Amino acid sequence: MPGSRNSNEPEHSKSPRISAEDSEDESEILEESPCGRWVKRREEVDQRDVPGIDFAFLAMDTEEGVEVVWNEVQFSERKNFKAQEEKLRLVFDNLTQLEHPNIVKFHKYWTDHLSEKPRVIFITEYMSSGSLKQFLKKTKKNTKKLPIQGWKRWCSQILSALTYLHSCTPPIIHGNLTCDTIFIQHNGLVKIGSVAPDAIHHHVKTCREDVKNIHFTAPEYGTSLITPTADIYSFGMCALEMAALEILGNGESGTMVTEENIGKTIDLLEDPLQKDLVRTCLRKNPSQRPPARDLLYHPVLYEVHSLKLLTAHAVLKNSKWLPEHWTEEATLSHYGQDKTVAEINHTDGRPGVSMPMCNVQVIEKLEKFMEDVRNGQYPLVPCIIPPPPPPGPRAVSPEVAESVKSDTPEPVDVETRKVLTMMCSLKPLEDKPGLW
Repeated sequence: MPGSRNSNEPEHSKSPRISAEDSEDESEILEESPCGRWVKRREEVDQRDVPGIDFAFLAMDTEEGVEVVWNEVQFSERKNFKAQEEKLRLVFDNLTQLEHPNIVKFHKYWTDHLSEKPRVIFITEYMSSGSLKQFLKKTKKNTKKLPIQGWKRWCSQILSALTYLHSCTPPIIHGNLTCDTIFIQHNGLVKIGSVAPDAIHHHVKTCREDVKNIHFTAPEYGTSLITPTADIYSFGMCALEMAALEILGNGESGTMVTEENIGKTIDLLEDPLQKDLVRTCLRKNPSQRPPARDLLYHPVLYEVHSLKLLTAHAVLKNSKWLPEHWTEEATLSHYGQDKTVAEINHTDGRPGVSMPMCNVQVIEKLEKFMEDVRNGQYPLVPCIIPPPPPPGPRAVSPEVAESVKSDTPEPVDVETRKVLTMMCSLKPLEDKPGLW
């Protein structure tokens, strides 16, 4: 799971020699994946009280040269692991197929039967910027509230990710959505991590321990069948905490948040539409909570996409339009300084107005905007987003019946492909003159 490095002592309290020794200890290799690509280090990663994950270490992807997180889930009894192994494999197979800009990437998983306690080990993307919870704490120290425009962008990104998860076949329930499991990058991109499905929660030892942030958990947990609406309840609590920066009664003491605390925090919000969104998500009856797709159309969040944003998404979907795939000649022919970007023609005979490329002054801002769209900061509403491909096991190859030998020769396929490049080597013959 993603997270930040653990640090129990302030850095200034360590001497340079001790710090160097600690650094060497943390970079020590403890274990390798069966394929040799992932290398586990001694340095632990903050687990953010994620139920089901027992250990999280910093690791290295030796192929890409980037840091990742090595997560371990332990089973207290071997018989429980054997009974659930096939179900867990199906769950993790589906998780590895998830591809969304607002979901922390799930790279690989494998099982370990040789250790004292059976383990499931999985590799996830490393988010070094920290959690949304940490960001809200810093913001609260410097300001009293978050601008509503920033709050809208966060909510839209989170709902876009939930829409993707819930649209899978079968739907994937996050099951652990809190401000501790949502991560924010320096550019404002939000990603939800720690996708720990219900199958994991019910079969690991840590699920029996006390869980922090219990107020994020939907009231139907433990009493009825869990559906994607449980994530909507958790999202509503996240939206409330993002808007208020902190829910009353949930300070550093970590005391349990009551319904009265939640109600008072909602009343402190100034925007009535903001209040309505939170209250809609926090309805006690799961059937009365709208799906994530519908929440993107809530009046406080929905806005008609600009032509600029729609064009950016269209360009990114067609690789041949991307600037990095253009030659210099093609770029100059389309975007030369003397090329006309826009023009106005009048039907009443007045002279028209044209704007050449040299008068456009927002090229750098446009490039940054395109990069932000590519990274997932400006998701489209669900009616424009294509549904995710149905995850599942690899298809079985079809059976082919034996062919019966025929008296007449079978027609030969004619090669229609064109040869683009051919290479050969010329070497002298050893026993006679000439080349071969």
